[in-house]
Amino acid sequence: MSSDQRFFDFLKERIGLDVASVGEAIIERAVRQRSQSMNAQTADQYWQQLLVSTDEQQALIEAVIVPETWFFRYPESFATLGRLAVARLAEIKHMRALRILSLPCSTGEEPYSIAMALLDVGLAPHQFKVQGMDVSPLSVERARRGVYGKNSFRGQDIEFRDRHFTEQTDGYRIADRVREQVRLQVGNLLDPTLLANEPTYDFVFCRNLLIYFDQPTQKQVFEVLKGLTHVDGVLFIGPAEGSLLGRLGMRSIGVPQSFAFSRHAEPAPEPVFVPMPAPIPQRSAAPIPTKPRPFSTISAQPVAPIKPPPAQSDAADLLSQIATLANEGKSLEARAACERYLQTHPPAAQVFYWLGLLSDVAGSALEAQGYYRKALYLEPQHPQALMHLAALLESQGDVAGARRLQARAARSERKQ
Repeated sequence: MSSDQRFFDFLKERIGLDVASVGEAIIERAVRQRSQSMNAQTADQYWQQLLVSTDEQQALIEAVIVPETWFFRYPESFATLGRLAVARLAEIKHMRALRILSLPCSTGEEPYSIAMALLDVGLAPHQFKVQGMDVSPLSVERARRGVYGKNSFRGQDIEFRDRHFTEQTDGYRIADRVREQVRLQVGNLLDPTLLANEPTYDFVFCRNLLIYFDQPTQKQVFEVLKGLTHVDGVLFIGPAEGSLLGRLGMRSIGVPQSFAFSRHAEPAPEPVFVPMPAPIPQRSAAPIPTKPRPFSTISAQPVAPIKPPPAQSDAADLLSQIATLANEGKSLEARAACERYLQTHPPAAQVFYWLGLLSDVAGSALEAQGYYRKALYLEPQHPQALMHLAALLESQGDVAGARRLQARAARSERKQ
């Protein structure tokens, strides 16, 4: 019953969700769960309940949206923000507070990370304010509560937890000095009146959202984001969304792994790939560096030399090592680990997928396509390889080929 097009259209209208970005099976599962909760026996019965209940409409949206975030995700973004913020304050001669926007803010890890990063570089509380916004009231309420479990603290560098949190029985509570820098509210980026009377923001974080939209909605949302960003401001996006901003007239500021774009620059000349249709699972590479480009305000941090991971006798341990390196943003080390794996173990689809993703984001489209196809040769229904290769084909004009791969990925998801 849940494959009814009405439910797909409802989510598209309310939150801009493109069914192809997550797969029909995800939405079907959410609708089944909500139907059972409402004791609906048929699709029509649940549809009528959905139409008359704003609470149920939000419940269905909440069932589809699964937040996946943690503190200081993509750490170089926050280091870059700190340097840019200091430079921006000097530029405006400290005449006003910096304005930073985080949307979607999910359960608060990102806006609180912004506040901690700025406090740690020496900004005083009166020198900046952070606005966090999300379409999910449940997520916003959790952010306001400010208590987090261990899953919100990932990677090896979690010293900030000792500085900014207090441990208690139900988790770690964020310090009031951080909480007071962040204002949280519910809001929909597709709302034409969103922040209409607010001044523009010096820095805008909107990461891993555009990947859920079709191309017309992506362009619509981009225009909103551009309008919210100060003409001299910087927009931080997800690692797979850079190509879209490049095509729409923005350009990377040139700091590896920051995923930061200036609003008014010329588009980048090198070839890039379109946003990935589905979020990267935890086992796969997360932060991937873009190609460095010059930036007049700050200097790019040098990329750390490749340090191969310690010898691993078991293939599963080495795969876990690759995932850890990738999720901590150590993309060069992750690539080296992939190559080491292929030298010491039989070929694995996931390793070729990681190599494809690394090449994809670096702008090496032909190399990425080859790696994705190797992954699919070894594992024909590898879902991430299917969707990323589909995105690559679509960017090259092969829409029919892209749709076939997306259909394969959707069928694979239904079988799970």
